[in-house]
Amino acid sequence: MAKAWFAPKRFGYGAGVPIAWQGWVTLLAFFVAITLMMKIPRYFLTPGAATAVSLCGVVLLSAIFVAIAKAKTEGEWRWRNGEGP
Repeated sequence: MAKAWFAPKRFGYGAGVPIAWQGWVTLLAFFVAITLMMKIPRYFLTPGAATAVSLCGVVLLSAIFVAIAKAKTEGEWRWRNGEGP
């Protein structure tokens, strides 16, 4: 596998903090995309439709981010309780 972008969490399940610049860029892009997804539909749609579009967009963006983080995490995603690797 190429260089990992995220470290595994020490406690719990999933990815922890980014450990490479690519991970930080991915995290920043995710935050920017979420912010835009929450704001832009309000200018073009009715309030109810904007809420629905924003919610669906946030769910989709989150799923994409989780997939990238899982693929680029050092080691596997498994439950960790703070003990060694």
